[in-house]
Amino acid sequence: MDNIHAPTVPSGPSSRPITNGNAKHLSFAELSQKKGNLEAELKALGGVLDSHGVNMDTPLTRDGFPRADIDVAQIRTTRAKIIHLRNDYKDLMNAIEKHLHEHFASLQDADDQPAAARTGAGMMGDSIQQTLDEPFAKVNSVVPGSPAYTAGLKAGDEIRNFGYVNKANHDGLKKVAECVQGNENQNILVKISRPAEATRRQELHLMLTPRQNWGGRGMLGCHILPI
Repeated sequence: MDNIHAPTVPSGPSSRPITNGNAKHLSFAELSQKKGNLEAELKALGGVLDSHGVNMDTPLTRDGFPRADIDVAQIRTTRAKIIHLRNDYKDLMNAIEKHLHEHFASLQDADDQPAAARTGAGMMGDSIQQTLDEPFAKVNSVVPGSPAYTAGLKAGDEIRNFGYVNKANHDGLKKVAECVQGNENQNILVKISRPAEATRRQELHLMLTPRQNWGGRGMLGCHILPI
């Protein structure tokens, strides 16, 4: 018998328009627009689950039978849509990260900063010229050998963006945890501001890959606090 808790996901290809094959041909502006659309749709679907008082893991049976106090069919359908959208979102973020890599690689030849400025694995560029979001969190500590350490995060770093999370939507850092859970073993672009001198800061882009079984607790190995 099928597991009633598991969303019903068709075995055929997703009907969603975002795939690796399509996304790579879009411009950065188009990718950004689709990213916003996906985030809005995921938020709306999350609201559907909230309206039923459930989440992606809430049991849908009681004493071995479907619960009568909730609409099990609608919840399973909504969960299935969320799974598809999360997969599409991962593909889309990979395409956006590729665009960013190519963009900053093209700027590197004209960059006056020495190559030694890239001090961490996955670190991209120093003093990046762009419109910066206001920091919303600060790195309190980083465990050596952790995914955060490998990415180049350091205590004192201020986080401007964590994937799709920023000051406007971080919701007390809950969205950071959501982003981490939804992107296990996937690259997340993290934009940070780091003290460099008394009156100067470095603006850095890091690629952080959350993963289990790295030898410590959690999937990041760092402790961050809201600002």
